[in-house]
Amino acid sequence: MVSSSVPPTTNLLKIIPQRRTGAFILIDSLVRHGVRHIFGYPGGAILPIYDELYRAEARGEVEHILVRHEQGAAHAADGYARATGRVGVCFGTSGPGATNLVTGIATAHMDSIPMVVVTGQVPRPAIGTDAFQETDIYGITLPIVKHSYVVRQASDMARIVAEAFHIASTGRPGPVLIDVPKDVGLEECDYVPIEPGDVRLPGYRPTVKGNPRQINAALQLIEESRRPLLYVGGGAIASNAHAQIHELAERFQLPVTTTLMGLGAFDENHPLSVGMLGMHGTAYANFAVTDCDLLIAVGARFDDRVTGKLDEFASRAKVIHIDIDPAEVGKNRTPEVPIVGDVRQVLEQILQRAKELNFPSRLGRTQEWLQRIQRWREDYPLIVPRHSDSMSPQEVIVEVGRQAPYAYYTTDVGQHQMWAAQFLKTGPRRWISSAGLGTMGYGMPAAMGAKLAVPDQEVICISGDASFQMNLQELATLAQYGINVKTVIINNGWQGMVRQWQQAFYGERYSCSNMQTGMPDFELLAKAFGIKGITIRDRSELVDGIAAMLAHDGPVLVDAHVTKDENCYPMVAPGKSNAQMVGLPEPKTPRPENEPIVCTNCGAKNPPSNKFCPDCGTKL
Repeated sequence: MVSSSVPPTTNLLKIIPQRRTGAFILIDSLVRHGVRHIFGYPGGAILPIYDELYRAEARGEVEHILVRHEQGAAHAADGYARATGRVGVCFGTSGPGATNLVTGIATAHMDSIPMVVVTGQVPRPAIGTDAFQETDIYGITLPIVKHSYVVRQASDMARIVAEAFHIASTGRPGPVLIDVPKDVGLEECDYVPIEPGDVRLPGYRPTVKGNPRQINAALQLIEESRRPLLYVGGGAIASNAHAQIHELAERFQLPVTTTLMGLGAFDENHPLSVGMLGMHGTAYANFAVTDCDLLIAVGARFDDRVTGKLDEFASRAKVIHIDIDPAEVGKNRTPEVPIVGDVRQVLEQILQRAKELNFPSRLGRTQEWLQRIQRWREDYPLIVPRHSDSMSPQEVIVEVGRQAPYAYYTTDVGQHQMWAAQFLKTGPRRWISSAGLGTMGYGMPAAMGAKLAVPDQEVICISGDASFQMNLQELATLAQYGINVKTVIINNGWQGMVRQWQQAFYGERYSCSNMQTGMPDFELLAKAFGIKGITIRDRSELVDGIAAMLAHDGPVLVDAHVTKDENCYPMVAPGKSNAQMVGLPEPKTPRPENEPIVCTNCGAKNPPSNKFCPDCGTKL
């Protein structure tokens, strides 16, 4: 069990500086910044740090989790950070150890996840000589970190660690690299600790409060709109703004759509929720964003998987864009009202200003708009197929969600990720998925980190047979530490999303996407690692199989055999607008006589009498 407090003896250092090594200063500084778990893998250049870590573990200050591959360490630190909002920490040695961390660093960077990555480096005199296991990890990672350090002397270590945590966790979060030459870890200096609140970085001052004039302008647009839509991204999760989003939506009767990163920021069972938008979003979210007259973007970056054809994304809408990163505001879409600031604080400003101005209720003003969205919801629901000869992937995911409605969910990347996003209803920080980089192999190590962060919560990884094999060696880590993660493999024998694209856009030429030859028996594989394995082959075994998984006290791997050629719908094809979805069901309700018909191919509005769209010829 890891101690929750810093040993009193280390506090004496603030009064009487003592000679300490760079490695001691690093570990002590991490502990002072609240680090209780470190994910990593040792090697030659980082051995001085691991030697000091050995002593810290013996004192009960911190626990190190030995992964089987450094990529697993980075993803575990990432999952730890997403589940808590705190900075995740991982270690790797020089050369291949450091480069094995790169994919995990890039994953965290794309999704704005706070991490501190510590790498060993060859001794200072050897840097630049092509020494054994030397790589310029500082240079390699420059495009995928928020900031980087190479520690040149032990006396800089405490300051660098404090700065790294401050930078990683403030403003727009992100990963920070600390590269430590081996001889710096061994070098001694007078050590005066630096606490988290002691950091001073004059050149780094993220804007957190919104400009009052922009707040007033935003309220004016909200007041004028008749078809508003709240578009919520991962920045809302990072700033813990779910309460403010809920209040804003109800105060102004705003329907709410989220990105893949924003899932959980708004209750998807709420009547104002329209679910996820984008390439595999709900039809009603995509129709709503096509037809809205005001788009309020909250911590979202207008990603291409969300917007589809950018110049047709919310093309009839004015835009309010709230984001803490000024580089994102106006990058892909120029807003009428840009607001730079922390999402939670800006929304609090908007709500407070609305109270001061005594804005009237909008309950009746958006009623027609909400009714139209409700008709789209009824006409184009998400479908759970039930085949006579096989179990659909959606059935498995829905059953997992039914039996574990309050779990933390991680995913890998592909069709199973999109189905999980469509059907699982999660709360804030309970949805953990690689969105921007789309990293296969992310799910299980991220679940490992999340479980250590929230040990009293159920943590479930939804994976695919192809994704799972990217980092299956981390089953050994789960077994060694008894980390109670449940993993459900949606096994269709394919790289499912690749197969779907090859079917739709490449003439059904399935080049190198079939995984069925050489597929392991996952139940036996789990048992080889000393973990419980369960195989579910058909619908009759599903309910009991998931129940057995959840009832087991320890890690479990479930191999769920599903329909091999199931496709993920709705789908917005590349280069098309969000209104041009394929795979939609036939509408279930008659359309009101005077309501225009929106063409699903080109997005044009047509009078109800039209049978075909005159712009593109599509049948209406």
